[in-house]
Amino acid sequence: MIDIVGKLWGFCHTLRHDGIDYGDYIEQLTYLLFLKMIEEKGADIPADYSWAVLREKSGTDLLDHYMNTLRELAKQKNMLGDIYGGAISRFSNPVNLKRLVNLIDETEWTGLNVDVKAAAYEGLLEKSASEGKKGAGQYFTPRILIQTIVRCMKPDPRKTKDFTIHDPATGTGGFLVCAYEWLMEQTGGGALEREESKRIHTSTYSGTELVPRPRRLALMNLYLHGINANIYLGDAIYEPKREEPYECVMTNPPFGTKGANQAPVRDDFTVSTSNKQLNFVQHVMSILNLGGRAAIVVPDNVLFADQAGEVFKILTEDCNLHTVLRLPNGTFTPYSPGTKTNVIFFTKGYSTETIWIYDARTNIPRITKKDRPLTPQHFAEFEICFGQNPEGLSKRDPKDFKEDRWRSFSISEVKERDFKIDSLKWLKDESLSDTDNLPEPDELATDAIAELEGAVNELNAIITILENDNSDSDNAARGTK
Repeated sequence: MIDIVGKLWGFCHTLRHDGIDYGDYIEQLTYLLFLKMIEEKGADIPADYSWAVLREKSGTDLLDHYMNTLRELAKQKNMLGDIYGGAISRFSNPVNLKRLVNLIDETEWTGLNVDVKAAAYEGLLEKSASEGKKGAGQYFTPRILIQTIVRCMKPDPRKTKDFTIHDPATGTGGFLVCAYEWLMEQTGGGALEREESKRIHTSTYSGTELVPRPRRLALMNLYLHGINANIYLGDAIYEPKREEPYECVMTNPPFGTKGANQAPVRDDFTVSTSNKQLNFVQHVMSILNLGGRAAIVVPDNVLFADQAGEVFKILTEDCNLHTVLRLPNGTFTPYSPGTKTNVIFFTKGYSTETIWIYDARTNIPRITKKDRPLTPQHFAEFEICFGQNPEGLSKRDPKDFKEDRWRSFSISEVKERDFKIDSLKWLKDESLSDTDNLPEPDELATDAIAELEGAVNELNAIITILENDNSDSDNAARGTK
């Protein structure tokens, strides 16, 4: 599969001369791959617009037929319509389109004994992210991290008939796909009763995604796993609450401040803030059922930012914030290499008495793309510490582990620190003078750009507020004349 990814990616460089960038290439590749795979699976598609017809075309006939195929598939009422809705061709050179069709046609994709997303799409997304970092982090979470979270959360829809799993920042569906794969491992490949299988495949997995492109990938990957998921295209934070309560939420909201110029108007949010990540924490609290469990990837600023104390005070009152995993520096290399991140685990309906923190960051060499990549070993001890109980109720004792990376803090200690979770530290950082742990120059440049974009967004927010104030003042003045 690695050879296939390399071959397809190598052709992307050729397409750059046709004006097709990395993101466009992945999207076009998605349309073609999906058409090929659903035909292999025997899906019901319009006969005139099948893969078998497309691959026989050439020249301008191929370009025209490809555009017509996209339009026709977008009209379908089923999952095909969702995946191809709004799809347009980016090809202007029929020779390049023909070459890509031939490349895809060489492989029987559904016959490969690997997960499509894990091997092909994530391989391509990773290459895209490393070649063009801007915006890539919004739809890619390292699979190793997702698998650790899923193993801790144990999202088992067999527990109750109304068990639901949701991701309000779905991206390409990594959490949902991994949750399903975990279930398949537990059931020995899907040994489920007929009615139970139907329920799990049609009404268990759902999500919300703001950006059409990653939503397409999510729908496609879930569909190829046999899952008919409802991935709503919209804004989880700024649109009114629309979801039913969920039993399990796992998510990695987008980093940064882009699009967060004002506080959302939500009756279910206690704290009014424009901080996007804090709002995602509030959103997840709101959409969880009583007894529901959540795991959220959050950057450090969520744990110490203005109003973080307010949000986490409410979180610890309404939920059991039982575990925090402090991730290694560079976990999101190369997508967002300088962002320091954590995973918070909580259960709704029980107040917090003790927070356990595992520090996988301090004095750990920075993750890099080539020399020190992220591996399962980075989280192996944490999974042991977390225990088998998905609600964080396993017996926990830091003395069981050699390194002092696992420590508990009482809720009174958290209150003394104004609920700023980031201040709960105990290891002395001995790597400050270690040049091996400094970010690479391009990572520093990425961080600087991110900081600059954040400052610009904040300035735009202030300007918007001032303009609104001036407008209100002018209207009031006119009303008194």
